[in-house]
Amino acid sequence: MQNLLDPAILFFIFGVLAGAVKSNLEIPPAISRFLSLYLLMALGLKGGFALSHSGLTAHVGISLAAAIILAICTPLLGYAILRRFVSGFDAAAVAATYGSVSAVTFVTAVQYLENQQVSYGGHMAAAMALMESPAIIMAVVFANALRQKAATGLSHQGGGVAALSAHPHKPGVSVGKILHESFTDGAQLLLLGAMVVGLITGDAGKTAMQPFSGDLFKGMLSFFLLDMGLMAARNLPQVKGKSPVLIAYAVLGPIVHAGLALGLAFVLSLPAGDGALLMVLAASASYIAVPAVLRYALPEANPSLYFGLSLGVTFPLNILLGIPVYVALAQAVLQSGVK
Repeated sequence: MQNLLDPAILFFIFGVLAGAVKSNLEIPPAISRFLSLYLLMALGLKGGFALSHSGLTAHVGISLAAAIILAICTPLLGYAILRRFVSGFDAAAVAATYGSVSAVTFVTAVQYLENQQVSYGGHMAAAMALMESPAIIMAVVFANALRQKAATGLSHQGGGVAALSAHPHKPGVSVGKILHESFTDGAQLLLLGAMVVGLITGDAGKTAMQPFSGDLFKGMLSFFLLDMGLMAARNLPQVKGKSPVLIAYAVLGPIVHAGLALGLAFVLSLPAGDGALLMVLAASASYIAVPAVLRYALPEANPSLYFGLSLGVTFPLNILLGIPVYVALAQAVLQSGVK
């Protein structure tokens, strides 16, 4: 309940209510983009400053390896389940969306940990960056396999009426091109670049950037969550009429993913703060980077499906309820491993 009294969360709730009553309140796209870049830059700096103290240790490597394992396992699990209920292309798109991560959910979780005075490793920002791309790559591989299968079936039909009436076949999308776009994405580069700057400058840089990356952070996050609340409310109608199975996946899938992350963190003896952030990352769903790529890479998939579920259902649940629950579970399960 204490989480709901946080100003940033209250602004998110206010945004949802304003969107629900169809208010004309809106944040201009350029300002929204700036806020997103600011949060990533500030988060990268914080992570770099923390890394300058801890150094690149074996613990850091284990945490990053855990993040990559989750980034591979969650979309595979999602695709295996979803393809039983929706088309292969929709299953690949939704699995990629839920296999990737939400930077805003992660930033909100970081702020929550700081409010609760729970320590965490700065390298977890790098873990977030690493978890963004694998799901996109796997979705492209799944889609290319489906297109190849469809093309093979079409060729077996011959050149008759069935072939003439079939939809044009879209050639496979290059995984190399998707890799290039993923690793050169401006937001991701800014996050990693800011981490390097923080790592190099250390305490001196932290003192110099405190007004920017520290004092302004809470207000900027509140402003951005207001915008996210407006977006969530306006995308919720897209969920109406969708299969109950998909709605259940949008609610239960993140919980399962968080459970996998908690189990992995326990096995690897990660501290509570790092384990909580790993759970948040696993439970989050992308609503910016992945949908933008999928519109090009998987045009056969329905955007209202993967975008509506992630932003209309999963994002609000994680922001309002998920984060405090994940942190509490991580502290209960992993605390003993720290001692």
